[in-house]
Amino acid sequence: MGFDYIPRLSDAELRDRLEVRGAVLVEGPKWCGKTTSARQAAASVVYLQDPETRAQNLRLAELSPRTLLEGGVPRLVDEWQMAPSLWDAVRFEVDERGMPGQFILTGSAAPASLANDSHTGTGRIGRMRMRTMSLLESGDSTGAVSLGSLLAGEPAPIARSEKQLAEIASLTCRGGWPQAVRMGERQALRQARDYLDEVCESDVSRVDGVKRNPDVARAVLRSYARMVSSQGTIANMVKDVQGSGHPASEKSVRNYLDALRKIFVLEDLRAWNPNLRSKTAVRTAPTRHFSDPSIAAAALGLGPGDLISDLETFGLLFEDLCVRDLRAYAAALDGDVFHYRDRSGLEADAVVHLRDGSYALIEIKLGGDTLVAEGAENLVKLRNRIDTNSMREPAFLMVLTAVGDYSYPLENGVIVCPIACLGA
Repeated sequence: MGFDYIPRLSDAELRDRLEVRGAVLVEGPKWCGKTTSARQAAASVVYLQDPETRAQNLRLAELSPRTLLEGGVPRLVDEWQMAPSLWDAVRFEVDERGMPGQFILTGSAAPASLANDSHTGTGRIGRMRMRTMSLLESGDSTGAVSLGSLLAGEPAPIARSEKQLAEIASLTCRGGWPQAVRMGERQALRQARDYLDEVCESDVSRVDGVKRNPDVARAVLRSYARMVSSQGTIANMVKDVQGSGHPASEKSVRNYLDALRKIFVLEDLRAWNPNLRSKTAVRTAPTRHFSDPSIAAAALGLGPGDLISDLETFGLLFEDLCVRDLRAYAAALDGDVFHYRDRSGLEADAVVHLRDGSYALIEIKLGGDTLVAEGAENLVKLRNRIDTNSMREPAFLMVLTAVGDYSYPLENGVIVCPIACLGA
């Protein structure tokens, strides 16, 4: 028996893009729900990974790609990267038909390469990123504190959260895999470990046909997980991999990282560069992040109990969870998420920036009065450094926490919000 579909925030984005583009490419990690979501909008489907028809369909993609594209529209082409020649075929069909909403392409890996003469698809094929479920989508956040409302200048509500630290630890290790959110904790935690196994044993090599050592892939992911939510260097990753008993160079580690990015396991957070009153040097290195915090937990071999026993590591993985959710909420608002750090140590773990120019500064803490006060102080300092003659003031400042009974404003105006209250 199939499960009822759980609506996703990205559903509306897909519908909107289909109204203005002839085709939409939906990318994201395997198992995040791309195909299931795209099927809700599609009138017909061709599955390139279906064992019964795979050989036939791949042959057709070479001989007569237009045949595969025939069917009700929007027509979903699932895992299109298995037949990269379909890219140009889709682009050509879009030009020929001259109508929006013709095709949806889904892929859990960026193709190793397109032919040198392949068209970029600009103007014909729109792109969107789909991620694992946020806490709002999985039903683990009430969504009472709306990111969109706050960015529009509305006051923050007083909203109750009933999540305890142990529950947040469990949600961090479980992740947002659609199958896992329907399972009990033991089975759900297994899901993340299975995902890690498949990445290391198969996907990291299959993405571009380059044979890679599964044990080295695990060592690279373990090192990356140790540096999650920080600006850890490649040089330190090389030392970590060498320390695990595997030969490694900067070139080889970068090769593994590139492959992991192509299959959307890693998704670093770019730096935000505001206009400042002073000439403070801004650090522009990206912050290390996974597409889902459960991958980091699985790579480190940690479960919920381990996080409770090691709050420093928990704090880093919790930040990874918050960045995942903020990305989902920002995308639903036509925005993006960045981070800010300068050489004086001042930071904002997340900066949500919308296309209309509105933005918010956010610090992420597990909780506790001391940490919350510290995060709020940092945010006020950063706000005061921003040159508001060159850019508008932030719509709000927020300390996003793992625990806390309520969302509420501090005396300095900074909003304190438990993650289980936040929504789009």
